[in-house]
Amino acid sequence: MHPMVKPALRRGWRDLDTVQFGMTPAHALTLGPLDRATGGFLDLLDGTRGLPLLREEARRSGLPDGRVDALVERLAGAGLVDDARGGGPDADALREKREVLGRLRPDLASLTLTTSEPGGALARLAARRALRVQVRGAGRVGALLASVLSGAGVGEIDVRDDGRVEPWDVAPGGLPAESVGERRDTAARAAVRRAAPDRPPRRPRSPGSGSGAADPGLSLVILAPRDDVAVHAPDPRTAEPLLASGTPHLYAGVVEGTGVVGPLVLPGESGCAGCLHEDRTDRDPVWPRLISQWGSGRARRIGACDLTLATAVSGLAAAHALAFLDGGAPAATGTRWEVSAPGLTWHSRPVRPHPACGCGAAERGRESGKTEHFSTDGRPRATMAVQRPSAKRRSEAGAARPTGTWRAHV
Repeated sequence: MHPMVKPALRRGWRDLDTVQFGMTPAHALTLGPLDRATGGFLDLLDGTRGLPLLREEARRSGLPDGRVDALVERLAGAGLVDDARGGGPDADALREKREVLGRLRPDLASLTLTTSEPGGALARLAARRALRVQVRGAGRVGALLASVLSGAGVGEIDVRDDGRVEPWDVAPGGLPAESVGERRDTAARAAVRRAAPDRPPRRPRSPGSGSGAADPGLSLVILAPRDDVAVHAPDPRTAEPLLASGTPHLYAGVVEGTGVVGPLVLPGESGCAGCLHEDRTDRDPVWPRLISQWGSGRARRIGACDLTLATAVSGLAAAHALAFLDGGAPAATGTRWEVSAPGLTWHSRPVRPHPACGCGAAERGRESGKTEHFSTDGRPRATMAVQRPSAKRRSEAGAARPTGTWRAHV
């Protein structure tokens, strides 16, 4: 192990023997008491030295035997130390690609804040390379969302859409102006390749995969339709193959100046588009009649989807997608997040499992004695490339912090 105090957290001394790691309430921790010699030794925990060399440095500095190991153990228990050589073979392979890792340094720093085990952040970043995500929809939201996921290190992004790029599809980071007139899916895939820090890994293609809805390699499908009716009232029939194959899927889009992210659907566990439809019908019996009118064959209008809102929705949807792909349970699970101009305040609307829906989430909730079952309990996804840390273990580590370590009130 080559211990390294997480560089993403700024450090400051609250008094002569208490040090604070981090500035923001989400991650700030204080550690104390620390004598001056031990506090000065923190600067040597920069990932360039292994434990044997650190022990030699400690002896030369007059620190007692065992102090280095105790300090590293204490910091690791608080989630404040990383391993500059850890993460396994995939992480080692990523370290060899210096240009690629240079592009992903900010993403790696962010992962260190949400990963407690030393070396775990780089392991997660390396695992993204093996993941496959499909984005259905290549408008202002979908194309940018796909590019963001690609730039964050997700290995393969498959974009599906029809038609050709229109002038109003163009957006910074998404479809460029020179792609107007090209096939929309072709232009979006080119944007994904431009955003990628590295080439995706080669993998064999299975013949007859069709639309890819039941493709066993898909980690996540994101539905980002350009049609505003499909954003506001997603058609449950579109997701039936995904539910049948157990493929997690996330909704995102903009409708009438309102951005929507979610729900993230875990088939059989959380509320889906069918549950949303049934709940809306319960509350408003004319809901099906309105949907049929909104989706009638009249000439399609250009929707109200300004650049700033499309960018905000793309970013939030990508963040929720990455949190899920990295093994977490983001707040979009079983929930729609909505933001409307001009207030621009995000609101959450739960999508609860509905007993009339055939997705099975409500029945599973009854069997487990719960009305809602949104948590994945931190279990690794079936399509993950590496074992993920348990959320239970993370919470236990936080509960059992070493003596003298506590969360800062900032």
